[in-house]
Amino acid sequence: MVVFDLSGTTVEDDNAVAKSLHKAAIEYGLQLPLIEFEKTIGTNKIHLYQYLIAKNLGRDISFEDFERKSFPDLHEEAMKIFERYSVIMLNYYKEHVKAMPGTEDVFMWCRQQNIKVVTDTGFHSDINNAIMEGLGWLKNELIDLSVDVETTGGVGRPAPYMIFHAMRQLGIQSVHEVIKIGDTPADLLSGFNAGCIGNIGVLSGANSRETLSKYPHTHILNSINELPELLT
Repeated sequence: MVVFDLSGTTVEDDNAVAKSLHKAAIEYGLQLPLIEFEKTIGTNKIHLYQYLIAKNLGRDISFEDFERKSFPDLHEEAMKIFERYSVIMLNYYKEHVKAMPGTEDVFMWCRQQNIKVVTDTGFHSDINNAIMEGLGWLKNELIDLSVDVETTGGVGRPAPYMIFHAMRQLGIQSVHEVIKIGDTPADLLSGFNAGCIGNIGVLSGANSRETLSKYPHTHILNSINELPELLT
């Protein structure tokens, strides 16, 4: 089974996720640079705002502990920003949803090799569903399963539960038969925490090789188009 991230990995977005997160934060007075969102996309966005508000308040928390910490006192403030972000992001994908070049060919190659194809995402269901409807991947049976943070009760990356959910749904019993691939530190940490035999970063999204190299990985590729040759 291969678990593919969406935005920046299989779905084009011109860094729109980070820009949308940043825009909503700025509107609500959370003064953080865009790079802070580029490094932390791929996570549950509500929790991300809680995490960044906490960091902005001077609380000591590392990204590796992202899903180990909760901030109930910051939930209401984070929800206000998240709701604005959701409007910005949904409007973007309703108008611009587009697969990365070669993505559907990679999906078809995997299916021909009897490799299960899964997408996972830090998006909530409304945005994930808009992407799936726009691209038709489930309807056209290009992928076997689409998972988002609501599938796992709101617990997203870097926790491994979306990967484990996909394994259970598709009858994959060993993490030694699972590859995780994505363009963010959150992707790499979730693959590492799941124990995937392949934990692959790609440079097609918001993060550089220098950034991704700091996190556990087995490979870093330019894009998922290099995956078939690697697996072969």
